[in-house]
Amino acid sequence: MQNNNKKKVLLEINNNKFDLPIISGSTGPEVIDIRTLYKISNLFTFDPGFTSTASCESSITFIDGDKGKLLYRGFDIAELAIKSNFLEVCYLLLYGNLPKKDQLFDFTQRVTRHTMLHEQMIYFFRGFRRDAHPMAIICGVQGAMSSFYHDSLDINDPWQREVASIRMIAKLPTIVAYAYKYSTGQPFVYPNNSLDYAENFLHMCFSVPAEKYKSNPVLNKAMDRIFILHADHEQNASTSTVRLAGSSGANPFACIAAGIACLWGPAHGGANEACLDMLKEIGSIDRIPEFISRAKDKNDPFRLMGFGHRVYKNFDPRAKVMKESADEVLNLLGINNNKTLQVAKELEKIALEDDYFIEKKLYPNVDFYSGIILEAMGFPTSMFTPIFALARTVGWISHWIEMHSDPEKKIGRPRQLYTGSLEKKFINIKDR
Repeated sequence: MQNNNKKKVLLEINNNKFDLPIISGSTGPEVIDIRTLYKISNLFTFDPGFTSTASCESSITFIDGDKGKLLYRGFDIAELAIKSNFLEVCYLLLYGNLPKKDQLFDFTQRVTRHTMLHEQMIYFFRGFRRDAHPMAIICGVQGAMSSFYHDSLDINDPWQREVASIRMIAKLPTIVAYAYKYSTGQPFVYPNNSLDYAENFLHMCFSVPAEKYKSNPVLNKAMDRIFILHADHEQNASTSTVRLAGSSGANPFACIAAGIACLWGPAHGGANEACLDMLKEIGSIDRIPEFISRAKDKNDPFRLMGFGHRVYKNFDPRAKVMKESADEVLNLLGINNNKTLQVAKELEKIALEDDYFIEKKLYPNVDFYSGIILEAMGFPTSMFTPIFALARTVGWISHWIEMHSDPEKKIGRPRQLYTGSLEKKFINIKDR
């Protein structure tokens, strides 16, 4: 970040003039520095949803919504998804650069050695109702980790911050897989340290003690890409939640639990689950025209989930790579006996060819394709958001670490535009 001394904004209020500096980043829009605004003018800014406010300085992820660009530490997301793997991307997000061979080996070993949960944590799972939503379970278990790992709670110790980070990246797949197994009534499957990250997660979800698990490279690759493409997305709602919780000095496990809770919202992490629910509501290919017509009708509240994106005004860059994986998975597993997937493929075809969708730039987004892949793999829709949380954990942690490394860090304290009553007098209950 640098002050652009040649550029300032002149603010005039009741004949009083104030100069506000303009700050430049390495790319993206310049920002007006309003940190002294209240002090010099006795005014706040009003920005519901913070859509025009930069809440922090960050060097982790950059999004250009108009151009459909997403960069992790300067690397294009499509290139990383095609050429890299999830743990290498984790290293990149955490440490700021791609690892050398020995660094990646050491990092992978450290993550692998922390995949098991403390055995007593199994009792947490058994305390939930069998029909509890997996997000409720992983949110609770994640928060409970702070009661088991007292040696990595000191947020002022860089080494303890790193240990906590490794633990969470390693254990979230186990927590999510256990939540899934608990919902099915099947026994928990311990991690297998001979498998890679994505393969091990699928193994914990779908293997059973009675049979030998058969790993499939196509499915492993697709899952690894889902993890990479969801690893971070700048200052979204859940990441901002983690930063806000972390600004108070809360322990890392609690901060990530806060991020998981925020991600659960249907307007955020629940988008791919909502997309599959919509596909199931459509039900069959012959009903697609009806729903297309409803989507085009301005007076109909129905809208197609999984198309278009709030940030990307063009094609979602993650969707291009995810589409390749979706095609590979569907070619492997087939869609002949799955009406939901048949609807998805036909709807995709229409959206990419219909003038209305092209004009409105309502292209299939990452939620559309990730939902198709997870459905084909056999995951219920209730598991979509937990898998999203698993992938996003490294992004949350990277932002949490970056925040604590910022010398200008202060506790988050948004202000408000008060519209309530003034100076009411208390009336005793007998006189009300």
